[in-house]
Amino acid sequence: QVQPVESGGGLVQPGGSLRLSCAASGSISSINSMGWYRQAPGKQRELVASFTSGRTTYYADSVKGRFTISRDNNKNTVYLQMNSLKPEDTAVYYCKQVRGGIVSWGPGTQVTVSS
Repeated sequence: QVQPVESGGGLVQPGGSLRLSCAASGSISSINSMGWYRQAPGKQRELVASFTSGRTTYYADSVKGRFTISRDNNKNTVYLQMNSLKPEDTAVYYCKQVRGGIVSWGPGTQVTVSS
């Protein structure tokens, strides 16, 4: 099993919150970087938030101040806390991990923001 596995997607109202989880296939201590991407229909997949083993974080301008990426080393899990959700946040969210130069993607989880 190479894929990470996402969970936590669903339907939320604008202004609501959602937390996505990504369970790595193994210890995240050996993972070089992890990140969250999203892809809406007809659009390219885009980087939303990420961090490296050096704990450097990145956020897309569109989500700064609203989304937070974090991790739990004991659970080998990374999270994406999404607050103040907007309809334009609607997309399939994917977890990406890089380990030893190998890129692995999760199957994705749907996030729909609508009233």
